Amino acid sequence: MTQTTIAGTDNVLPPPTERYTVLGWVYKNLFNPWYNTILTFLAVGLIYAVGRPTIIWAFEQARWEVVAVNMRLLMVGQYPLGQIWRIWFSLYLLAAIIGLSWGVWIQRKQFWGVLFLAIPVGLAFLPAMSGSTARVHLIALAVVAFTGYVLGRLRGKRLQRTVIYLWILYSPLLILIVSGLTRPDSWFPIVPSNLWGGLLLTFLLTVVGILFSFPLGVLLALGRRSRLPIIRWVSIGYIELVRGVPLITILFMAQIMLPLFLPAGMTVDRVLRAMVGIILFTAAYQAENIRGGLQAIPPGQYDAAHALGLSGLQTTMFIIMPQALRNVIPVLVGQFIALYKDTSLVAIVGLLDLLGIAKSVVSQPQFIGLQREAYLFVTAIYWLFSYLMAYLSQRLEVALGVGER
Repeated sequence: MTQTTIAGTDNVLPPPTERYTVLGWVYKNLFNPWYNTILTFLAVGLIYAVGRPTIIWAFEQARWEVVAVNMRLLMVGQYPLGQIWRIWFSLYLLAAIIGLSWGVWIQRKQFWGVLFLAIPVGLAFLPAMSGSTARVHLIALAVVAFTGYVLGRLRGKRLQRTVIYLWILYSPLLILIVSGLTRPDSWFPIVPSNLWGGLLLTFLLTVVGILFSFPLGVLLALGRRSRLPIIRWVSIGYIELVRGVPLITILFMAQIMLPLFLPAGMTVDRVLRAMVGIILFTAAYQAENIRGGLQAIPPGQYDAAHALGLSGLQTTMFIIMPQALRNVIPVLVGQFIALYKDTSLVAIVGLLDLLGIAKSVVSQPQFIGLQREAYLFVTAIYWLFSYLMAYLSQRLEVALGVGER
């Protein structure tokens, strides 16, 4: 009877050789049935045909000195050399927060944690870093991240709220550290934004865009669902107008047309204008993403909240919005990744972000014809941060049980 019952169930375990050995997994997933064997050999042949010349070019023919010589320019642009310590200090804070977050929420993914720690260590031992202080800083970043991870493992859930506060405070603190506060002759002077460039400018545009477009998008989404006609139609008009034009149009308007509407003698910083354009553009898309989450909430949630005596504001803040945002985490993070990559468009309006610096580097006489090396390096940076955001989004979905409960 027992054997019949087990055999009749759908959850029949595979043989132990398929469950516990690498060869069993390989056979089951790559060579069974016969057409998978053909597809596997075709895929291996394609990877070999494409990968072999690429690896030979990367290690034997490519001239990576175009990246090594211009590394500082690619990272921070013309940021004053005497104030570079601020950038490293910001990176140390970020490494500590990431380590804490990993120790608190992603305890079991030790392989990926070791891989992320190995990235700065591997960069530190590149030939281009020989004899530079950057090598010491990169190793120290790995040490700080590992220390944060250990602390997160030891303290566990008691640090969850603290880590959330740290993530919230990091963005405004980063802007404050990079921009400065005091007069030029002090130890913490204001650094004009026209000196920001490279990856630093790309990162700041992304951080500011995410930080300010998200609350504006929430307000627009709520405004579009408002019962007050004037608020609803203004929100709809703004969303549809902005979504109907490309980002480069918004950037051109912010850089060229905005000064025409300002009083005589009044100027607005070019980087600030680009930030405002990115915020206004992204907020319209975020509003539609969040509205989709709001529409997925069943009406019974509103009725239950009102039955408990909650006001409209309390219902929205504590009942509706947490559920709506939880449902649209993949879409929101996807929009954040798109924003991070779209910041490269500011190079068209004259701002030297990472892509703009790469374009100027390959125009140097000694590096003419090395576009592949420079753009491949830029591509790797964009991919690394995009993948990191996507991975953190997946872990957040698992922690919140998105799609499970």
